[in-house]
Amino acid sequence: GYDIADYFDIHKDYGTLRDFREFLKAAHKRDIRVIAELVLNHTSSEHAWFQRSRRAAAGTQWREMYVWSNNSEKYKDARIIFKDFEASNWSWDPVAKAYFWHRFYSHQPDLNFDSAFVKEELFKVIDFWFSMGVDGLRLDAVPYLYEREGSNCENLYETHQFLKELRAHIDSKFSNRMLLAEANQWPEDAVEYFGCGDECHMAFHFPLMPRMFMALQMEDNFPILDILKSTPSLPDNCQWATFLRNHDELTLEMVTDEERDYMYRVYARDSRAKINLGIRRRLAPLLSNDRRKIELMNILLFSLPGTPIIYYGDEIGMGDNYYLGDRNGVRTPMQWGPDRNAGFSEAHPHRLFLPVIIDPEYHYETVNVRNQESSFSSLLWWMRGVIAMRRRFRAFSRGELTILSTDNYKVLAFSRSFEDEIIVVIVNMSRFSQIVHIDMPQYSGLIPEEVFGRSIYPIIKDTPYLLTLGPYDYFWLLLGKNTEEIGIVEERIPSMKLTKSWETLFEGRNRREFEERLLSRYLKHCRWFASKTRRINTVTIIEDIPLNRENPVAHLLIIKVTFTEGLDEQYLLPVSFLLKQVSGGIAEEFPQAVIADVLLDDNEGVLCDGMYDERVHRELFDIIAGQKSIEGNRGSVVGIAGAGPLEVSLGGNTRVLKVEQSNTAMVFGDKLFLKLYRKLEAGTNPELEILRFLSDEAHFTYIPSFAGAIEYQTKTSEPVTVAIMQDYIDNSGNAWTYTLGVIARYFESVLSGVGQPKIRTVKSGVIFTAEISEVPSVIRDRIGELFLEMIALLGKRTAQMHKS
Repeated sequence: GYDIADYFDIHKDYGTLRDFREFLKAAHKRDIRVIAELVLNHTSSEHAWFQRSRRAAAGTQWREMYVWSNNSEKYKDARIIFKDFEASNWSWDPVAKAYFWHRFYSHQPDLNFDSAFVKEELFKVIDFWFSMGVDGLRLDAVPYLYEREGSNCENLYETHQFLKELRAHIDSKFSNRMLLAEANQWPEDAVEYFGCGDECHMAFHFPLMPRMFMALQMEDNFPILDILKSTPSLPDNCQWATFLRNHDELTLEMVTDEERDYMYRVYARDSRAKINLGIRRRLAPLLSNDRRKIELMNILLFSLPGTPIIYYGDEIGMGDNYYLGDRNGVRTPMQWGPDRNAGFSEAHPHRLFLPVIIDPEYHYETVNVRNQESSFSSLLWWMRGVIAMRRRFRAFSRGELTILSTDNYKVLAFSRSFEDEIIVVIVNMSRFSQIVHIDMPQYSGLIPEEVFGRSIYPIIKDTPYLLTLGPYDYFWLLLGKNTEEIGIVEERIPSMKLTKSWETLFEGRNRREFEERLLSRYLKHCRWFASKTRRINTVTIIEDIPLNRENPVAHLLIIKVTFTEGLDEQYLLPVSFLLKQVSGGIAEEFPQAVIADVLLDDNEGVLCDGMYDERVHRELFDIIAGQKSIEGNRGSVVGIAGAGPLEVSLGGNTRVLKVEQSNTAMVFGDKLFLKLYRKLEAGTNPELEILRFLSDEAHFTYIPSFAGAIEYQTKTSEPVTVAIMQDYIDNSGNAWTYTLGVIARYFESVLSGVGQPKIRTVKSGVIFTAEISEVPSVIRDRIGELFLEMIALLGKRTAQMHKS
């Protein structure tokens, strides 16, 4: 059980209020919202309120804070929740010489909500935590607040009136706060805790959870369909909270006696796994550590209506220890690594509140975050991938549910739809392969696309749609009118709204939108993006380095791009933000630079490729000249200066070269040339190695001198060349474009000539070994003496370079 001895403090075993405030600040910095537990129904018998109440005279304000009686005969229709431990809802108090009411344990006396003083004090508690910055409150045991004769003392009218009063109080004083009701009730009763959108914002859907386990074990979709059909609709501003496991037992209160007996037989063969009316196991042990079953249950969780809640440790398949007693078996320390105490604490193991798991199958040295981080086939990475995919589609979080009829009861099929977005979910509950025909004539003419692999399936027709599924298999199919319309709709220049600072682009939901909507679109239009013909699966920022932390003009991003087929790729993209009035017409001169239009509060601006921003040019130059090291999330960029001094006064005289190539080049004051590599490969770039050797060791004078470079370095991998800088050689072009022009003029001359002298045939290859004077004059005249001399000189310099 859980009770509170002081509503305004932190238990000393877990720290102080100062520690909590630091935690809250750190969480908000990471765009994590914090929901705290608030037990309204009862307190601890050690609470100062109860101690004062039991000693106060009958009828006084303090005495009336709790529910007292001279006998234990009242409220006989109220059920006893914890029959394993309690024989009555009343307990005798020798100090008060009266009975006190408790719906839970006898050390948890219920508060009297008929007392205005109780409400006043609890409102102070709520104001205290919300004023501190807590984002939400989980209202524990909320159905049991009031007691009335002739009722079961649950879900009473007065309870809902109090919640409306509480909600109005919160809305009048705070914004962006939420209430989550813990009401272990049937759907028709639980839905009442939303009111008309004026009570709780969210409520747990308790009856759904056990039926998901029943459906899996029975290999039958009926338990899930039955509870979904009996779930009422919600107000638009409310949402269910769905879950597979939590800190309590897998509760079987909201099932029939027959269903409970069945669940005990298949999921709790050892009687010690039972507690109260439930089963005290984690997700992985419940499912016999079967990876396919674990994935299937999570797919169901992420697909069905509601906000999915993942219990800590289930993302890595942690085990449990029901021999610890009570509910402690599922509350063991999080397994971060194979070190002492599973990386959870540096304290002596005996000081831990609960011991770590050492069961051989789930031992913390094997099952931990660090091990799974290093393996992309781990459950942790699979969970991350599914969560990221779910976030891409609003239909999962906001969409309507439509049950689809099938001819196979072992297969569950339904659709989630929001605006123009339709996703069909198909789940095989069986351990064997299944064939299913799905009736969905309402989607006739649409083409399904499997969202993970981006495979295109046959068009849907009026006739039942045929699919074959493997054991415990599943599909998320996105429907579109044709292959071009499937997926995210592209805009010419997308727009985005930000608040406070443009750097919020790299945080939380903004970052996800930037990755999923903006970057995937922008990359396809970039000359330097090598895989335009491949289908992008995901775009993820794996490194974020602010180029100037005091005045962040840009962020240097390393982007990982995965595809439906083939190997992943990594690209470098500096991103900067310019207000419209100072953008200097970048959109007109360099349209390829614009990533998105941005509305920052009330100011219009442009999000652009930082290589077209002069401020970024200065930062890159300073990194090399000052041999700076700037840290990011995983590694750092490090400047490397050449042997000679860098005596360039930028003075705004920097420019990006307007050439079409796979990298981006720029010039500093017509003295230095910098090339930024876009597609990154592990190790030092051969171009850098050759240039440094020829310039610094061989002292070869016919190439630009090495002036510096930028590398990306981490502790666990080779340095990656990000940029190279060398002396700038003023020129009128390059040998390639010069040669193309000569060839074009040569063929024009040949094709346009009339009565030209016959050109004698020469042996193949002779022209490449002959002296210029030996080349027939007619060819020399058409090609040009200058070109031949330049080619000879190029060959000579190339030979000299190789000799060096």
